[in-house]
Amino acid sequence: MSDKARRQAIQNVTASAAACVTDRIVSESAQELFGEDVFNLPSMKEFLPPQAYEKLLETVRDRAPLDPDIAGDVAGAMKAWALGKGASHYTHWFQPLTGGTAEKHDAFLEPDHAGGVTMKFSAKNLVVGESDASSFPSGGLRSTFEARGYTAWDPTSPAFLRRSPAGATLCIPTAFCSYTGEALDKKTPLLRSIRALSDQIRRMLDIFGVKDAGSPEITLGVEQEYFLIDRNFYLARPDLIQTGRTLFGAPPPKHQQLDDHYYGTIKARILAFMTEVDQTLWRLGIPAKTRHNEVAPAQFEIAAVFEELNLASDHNMLTMDVLRQTADRHGFVCLMHEKPFDGVNGSGKHNNWSFGTTKMNFLSPGRSPEGGALFLTAICAVIQAVDRHGELLRMATASSGNSYRLGANEAPPSVISIYLGDELTRLIDELESGTPGEVRKGKAMQLFVDTLPPLPQDATDRNRTSPFAYTGNKFEFRAPGSSQSCAGPNVILNTIVAESLDDILSALEKVPKEEFKATLQSLLRRIVKAHKRIIFNGDNYCKEWVAEAERRGLPILRTVPEALAALITEKNISMFERYGVFTRAELLSRHEVYFEEYCARTRIEGELSLTMARTLIHPAASEHLQRVARSLKLLQETGIQAGREEQQAEAERIGRLIAEMTACETRLEKALPTYEPEEIRDAQAALRQVVDRLEKLVDDELWPLPKYREMLFIY
Repeated sequence: MSDKARRQAIQNVTASAAACVTDRIVSESAQELFGEDVFNLPSMKEFLPPQAYEKLLETVRDRAPLDPDIAGDVAGAMKAWALGKGASHYTHWFQPLTGGTAEKHDAFLEPDHAGGVTMKFSAKNLVVGESDASSFPSGGLRSTFEARGYTAWDPTSPAFLRRSPAGATLCIPTAFCSYTGEALDKKTPLLRSIRALSDQIRRMLDIFGVKDAGSPEITLGVEQEYFLIDRNFYLARPDLIQTGRTLFGAPPPKHQQLDDHYYGTIKARILAFMTEVDQTLWRLGIPAKTRHNEVAPAQFEIAAVFEELNLASDHNMLTMDVLRQTADRHGFVCLMHEKPFDGVNGSGKHNNWSFGTTKMNFLSPGRSPEGGALFLTAICAVIQAVDRHGELLRMATASSGNSYRLGANEAPPSVISIYLGDELTRLIDELESGTPGEVRKGKAMQLFVDTLPPLPQDATDRNRTSPFAYTGNKFEFRAPGSSQSCAGPNVILNTIVAESLDDILSALEKVPKEEFKATLQSLLRRIVKAHKRIIFNGDNYCKEWVAEAERRGLPILRTVPEALAALITEKNISMFERYGVFTRAELLSRHEVYFEEYCARTRIEGELSLTMARTLIHPAASEHLQRVARSLKLLQETGIQAGREEQQAEAERIGRLIAEMTACETRLEKALPTYEPEEIRDAQAALRQVVDRLEKLVDDELWPLPKYREMLFIY
């Protein structure tokens, strides 16, 4: 890479920005487009026999067990629908522990033994697929010579078509497991955790005597942040290509300080990209609703309407794929690393989670005494769950990329706490104390007697510094990173809340009917008293909060290895096994997979930092030093005093920085063979500091890498 490559990249970007891609934007309305490429309920009704449709509907809507007798009908209907839409292949679409998605395409066609072909897709093709599992991370669950793995159809997430200029492929969402039955993916534990929490929701309805409330439902709304940079800049940055983030780069004088990018007017080239993204997502039945400029320059956000959790998780994986592929068609690269640019905001994935039934949200304040009791029970269950298992929620956000973002004053710290807002906190305080508070004058609140005071959805400001904030009818988990699957954090949330509800409901089950109300009031009061330490409505960024959290005894897990260790404590293994979400072997394997990934990514970044420093930065800095030395010599030979001292000082400063950089390179080189990730990261950070100081001193024409002021502002 040379300074010429950087200059050429800038010229190419200017040309790209002048030509917005609009030929893929269609004129159909959102209503016409929505679900066009999804084998959804209307398509099922059209292509399936009535009896088969009704049975499948029970599985999709009520999560009833699938009737195996209808698999052949469904396969035939799905094939007819897909072929009619131009599909030539099908694939079982699954989510291995790589954090992405995987697919193996098979054509519908089979020889007819008469010189032609026939199009076949059987019940077996639909329900179960076989895939080579040996090369996916399994943490020891699979050996290299034990290749077999299976994909199993998930009928609760509809099949869909992925289109390309070459044609269309039918994608069937599936779980992925080993030959011996262990989960090798993200979806299987998510489905298990949904079942675990749904079981407790049914118990809750039964114990509280609630009738005709609908089926249990856990919902999710995802806010997805990302960066866009021009492909020409991306190709001129080896660090972005290899790691998804800039290993070097000094923030420019102007970046996000003026807050002029946030919600600003969307540039034409970006808007063309966003429009195609929306239209593609709508075709896939994904209810993309919000799009806007984010805080950092070149940063954006897309958010979808709330959906059932499993479907929303699948849809978010699809959304990330669509963002990347659409960016490529528009001459961009979509960066979903949590911290691609140092010194400006990173990217998160805000996880808006709630639970209840298809007819009522338990996290929404009820308008009746019974609804108020359900609401407060649900809130107290969450408080207890998060306080008991804050380290697991921290673990769910632990990754190499997210470790650069958390606690960086644009994201929550690594200390887990709950924000409830002033009004709900006062209500919880009143419940605990048993005395009237500011919310309710005159008498203490009595469950099943009083209606809760009005708690508007937007009653208080949102706390953007909180990792887990109540926002009116849901909890917003703000700590997960942009590139992470939604499945991991929600498996944890579902399971810990299921455990908490189980404890509460088990205590209520044996209580005589006439004592139920008093027992519930007393039980919730004890929960608040025991677990209120997790509630914090203040500024999570301030240093005082970390000290306060430590005083309260909250877990403070600063590094990824510390956080991952929570996954395999005996307490947590026991909980996951008790609710059938993970086996001990599955948890041990995941810990190994996640830790190895962290080490591998750290080592890749360390080796690349060393290579770039030696082959790109060192030559540029040395050339600059030689120019200064030649200029200084000329001044000395001609006897000109003006500028000599300044040139001498600059030469000495550059010389010291080059020597310092060499020392940092040596330190990093020594750290790499030890394979200690934290040692590598520390040495890498020290090297970056020196290089970023050099960037501001070396002649601009000599600097070999596109700078932040170019990548973030020219597009």
